[in-house]
Amino acid sequence: MKNNKMWNLKFLAAIILTIAIPVLCQVASAAAVTDPVVFIKEAVDEIISILQDEKLAAPAHKAERKKRVVTIVEKKFDFREMSMRSLAKHWQARSPEEQDRFVLLFKQLLENTYITKVETYSGEKVLFKKAAVQGNRAIVYSDLVRKNVQTPVNYKLKKQDDSWVVYDVEVEGVSLVNNYRTQFASILSKEDFPELIAKLEERVSKGADK
Repeated sequence: MKNNKMWNLKFLAAIILTIAIPVLCQVASAAAVTDPVVFIKEAVDEIISILQDEKLAAPAHKAERKKRVVTIVEKKFDFREMSMRSLAKHWQARSPEEQDRFVLLFKQLLENTYITKVETYSGEKVLFKKAAVQGNRAIVYSDLVRKNVQTPVNYKLKKQDDSWVVYDVEVEGVSLVNNYRTQFASILSKEDFPELIAKLEERVSKGADK
C-alpha cells in the first residue's frame, strides 16, 4: 500500500480547521458547562488565544506554543478510545504494553498533523448548528465555512465524569476513526502487528504531514 494512501489525512485537515478557528455558535449563552457545544467552543477559545499571543508568535517560542496547543488537545480528545475503535477486533488480541504503545504512536501522529494544520490557520469560520445528546453520547453538528463553501463536520463525544471527550469526527459523512480502521485492517490482513507499529514509528519520526 502506498504511503499516501495509508496516511491519507484529508479528513483530519478539515477537523483541525474546525477546532482552531473562530466560531459562529447558535447556542444560548446560558448553556450549561457540560453542554457538548460549549465543551468544543472552550477548546476553540483557548487555542485562538494561543495563536493570537504575540509573545508566542516568535520562532524562539514555537515549541512553547506547540506544547500549549497539544495540552488542550489532550484534554479534549480521548486517544485511547480512538485507538480502540481504529484497531477494532485487533485491539483485544494485543497485550497491555502493545496497546499502550499503539495509543502513544497514534496520538503522536494525530498531534503532529494537528499542529501542522493549526499553523496554517487563515481566518476560516465554523458554524456550530446543534448538538444531539442521547445518554452519555452526543454529536455536535457543524459546518466549516471556507470561501463560501460549507463542509459538514460532526463531532462524536462521550461523557467522562462531568465533562465530554471527543472520540471521532465525521467530515462530509466520513468517519476519521473508520477511515483509519480500514487502513489498519488492510495492513494487518497482510502483515503482523509489529510491522504496523514499525510503520507508525517511521511516520511519527518524520514529523507532521505536509
